[in-house]
Amino acid sequence: MTEQYILTEKQDGIGIITLNRPEQRNALCSQLNIQLEAALRAFGADPEVRVIVLTGGTRFFAAGGDIEEMAPLNSTIVTMSVTATDAYSWIERVPKPVIASVAGFALGGGMEMLLCCDLVIAADNAVMGLPEIRLGIIPGAGGTQRLSRIVGRNVAKQLIFTGDTIDAETARQLGIVNKVVPVDSLVEETMKLAKRIAGMGGVALAMAKSAVNHGLNVDLPSGLIIENRNIALLFATEDQKEGMNAFLEKRKAQFKGK
Repeated sequence: MTEQYILTEKQDGIGIITLNRPEQRNALCSQLNIQLEAALRAFGADPEVRVIVLTGGTRFFAAGGDIEEMAPLNSTIVTMSVTATDAYSWIERVPKPVIASVAGFALGGGMEMLLCCDLVIAADNAVMGLPEIRLGIIPGAGGTQRLSRIVGRNVAKQLIFTGDTIDAETARQLGIVNKVVPVDSLVEETMKLAKRIAGMGGVALAMAKSAVNHGLNVDLPSGLIIENRNIALLFATEDQKEGMNAFLEKRKAQFKGK
């Protein structure tokens, strides 16, 4: 029987995905990545879920790839790399905001995972980095591509070439992390943000995420076309009518995700 490396639950419109290999500090094996993709797909299709929280708990997020699984491999590592890349890319593809709740180590694949998330709340004990170079390899699940897009080419190269780690506050200053909180407040602060976002219109959240993510990969005029298309689609939804009528009637909107 395959071990349960991913735990899921739902709370008030929030889908919570917890990495579950505590004895290995949530080392990212192939089966975990496969289960992660399945959980993301399921929450993405669940009409009750408006926001997804991705966490490893309050001790550590993920200490990196599973070295025991990787060490014996040769060029067949590409299969494991593609599995991880596909799973983490689903964080971007799922039409709902994904918030990473990060404590302790977020290294290698753990950092590559959080780089895909829409928002990152980090505990003050969080340590992040891409240390693969110290093992004679490079990041293989999007690290070289996403980090450079967030922090810029030279900073990304420095972190990748040295394998150095950074603390949560440095990550915030570089734009990797949105907010740093005491580790004892991590769950509370993450859920507070998730509940606030979950109160927004689900279709609008999906369109906003789509506009930002797709717009980053094209020139500005093309990005503006994407934005215009998405807002036009929203004006055909019940949520748009409800949101604007609620504003005019001075009441709280009751969005239905339609």
